[in-house]
Order: sequence, then structure tokens, then C-alpha cells
Amino acid sequence: VIDITEKLDKFVINNLGTSSILGYYGDFIPWIAGLISPITVFITIVYVTSRMAAHTEIIAILSSGVSFNRLLVPYFIAGFIIAGLSFYLNGWIIPKSNRERIEFELQYFKKNNMTNRSNIHMQIEPNVYLFIQNFSSQNNVGHQFSLERFDSNRLVEKLTAENIQWDTTKQKWTMRYWKRKQVDSIFRIQQVGAAFELASRGDAMDTTLAVTPEDFEATDRGYDGMTINELTEHIDKMRFRGSTGVEAYETEKQIRFAIPFTIFVLVFMGVIVSSRKSRGGTGFQIALGFLLSFVFILFFTMTRTFAESGSLPPFMAAWLPNAVFFILSMGMYKYVPR
Repeated sequence: VIDITEKLDKFVINNLGTSSILGYYGDFIPWIAGLISPITVFITIVYVTSRMAAHTEIIAILSSGVSFNRLLVPYFIAGFIIAGLSFYLNGWIIPKSNRERIEFELQYFKKNNMTNRSNIHMQIEPNVYLFIQNFSSQNNVGHQFSLERFDSNRLVEKLTAENIQWDTTKQKWTMRYWKRKQVDSIFRIQQVGAAFELASRGDAMDTTLAVTPEDFEATDRGYDGMTINELTEHIDKMRFRGSTGVEAYETEKQIRFAIPFTIFVLVFMGVIVSSRKSRGGTGFQIALGFLLSFVFILFFTMTRTFAESGSLPPFMAAWLPNAVFFILSMGMYKYVPR
């Protein structure tokens, strides 16, 4: 409801029909559900267990000779099932539906993100480097293009063009007003003026490069539309090309592996927090559950932000909240009546 209220004006401005809006939320809701699944499980555990404690059911179970560790078994079984399902959905199913959500948001909500990118540098093949001064995602045109080939750290060939455009029919790039230069074999540092020899030139030429327009798009949270396998391939490609922003993709990959363990940690903590009958009643324990959830989300958001800015290793950013809350849970576990 909150999200609809926030985006209602954009729906109206873009004259979107009911079917388009429902289709968008059909992709949006699973994504949000996947994000908040650990917190949802935690609040549910706190609510159910606190209700049992309020009716002295926990005391009755423990008094019958069942240990607290045995009481945890059904919770962990349920946590294992939910964690496995969450890992599969977040890793492979939800990203596929996210692609349509991201495309919808780019088309109607974030049109500015589809305009231009400037000063693109990347390695597209071993010893081959690409530069585009400005690229427009709306018409797939880049300006001031250059492609440099090196051999043993020595520039041997350079291809330049005033502009380059992606041909959607041929699935090739069309270069206009291009020049290809080769480095003279007798190149010396003091002979800069005679270093390049013009090999060929022309007005237009179709060529195949190891890049497509999608490689130049600056999409926020583009990793949301990638499966774990695609994330791994994309990270390797970004590292090879020397692209910036690889930390965000590495962090996302680590988080997807960490979320199942987050569910286990929060299930463990949820039972410990709510298994003892409280004077404040169920309401107090639920409020405490929400407070701990808020602290976890805040901690998780901080570590992710630090990782994406390069201040914290992605592995540590994903697993540090789990480690801290697990240690906290173990400390609380010592004082739980058995």
C-alpha cells in the first residue's frame, strides 16, 4: 500500500492501465518478500513462541522432561526448509521476474538512468582496451570511440571513430568516420611524431566487438535481475575489464549465500527471546522482536554500504551481521532455563 501510494502519481503520468500495474506488482511482491524473509521469519517465531510462553505451554513442555535443545529441533527443521526455499528462490527464480520489474522501472520511473554514460574505460579482450567518451542508451550511440591493442605493454594498433552505433538487425556495431593506425616497428620515445602509421580509414564500417549496449548501461541494482550463476559470470567479466562498481555485485552474491544462515540465526534468537514468560506480556516480546529486527536491518545496511563503497570486504559485509547476532544469541542462550 505504501509503495502504491508513493508511485501513484507516476502511474497516472505514464497513463498505465490496471493490467500493467498488476503485472508490475506481480514481479515486485516476490522481490520484496525475498528481501524481508529473514525478518518475517524472526517476527513470526517471536509471536508464536511468546504466545506459547504466555499460556505456560513452554513451561509445561520443559517440565515434562523435554530439554530446551529438543524444543529447538522443530524450529530448526522449519528454519531449514524456509532457508532452502529462500536460497533457491532468491538465487534463481526471483531474479528472472526481477528483470521485468527492472525494465518496467527504467521505462517509467527512472528514465534519467537510461540517458548517457561518460568516459567508459574497459578491457574487452586480453591486451585490448576500449574507450567511449559518451554513450547514449536511448539510441545506442557512442561518441569519440577508440580501441587500443597492446603487445607486451606496447601499443601496436589503435582504431578510432567519431561515433559508433549498435545495429539491432545485424547485431553488430557500425563505426563512422573511422581510422585505423598501426605503430611503426621502429618506434622510439623521442620519435613521437612518427610513431603511428595510418593503415586505413573510411566513412562507415560494420564490426563485431566483445561488448553490447547492455554492457554500458548504468542500472541501479542491476544485480537484482541476475541469478547466482549470472552474478559469478558478470563479476568475472567486470574484473577482467577493470570496471568500477564490482564491489556491489560481489556483495550481492555473498548476501545471497548468507541469507539462509541469517534465517537460522534469527530463528535461534527468536526462540530465546520469546520462550520465557514476560511480565510485559506478549506485546512486550513482540516489541522487543521488532527492536532487534530494526537493529539487524540497520547493521546489515551499514555493512552493505561500506562494502559497496570499497571500505569493507564483501564477504565480511555479508557475514558480519550473522556472526554478531549469533554470538549475541549464544550469550543469551546461557541464561535460558532448560
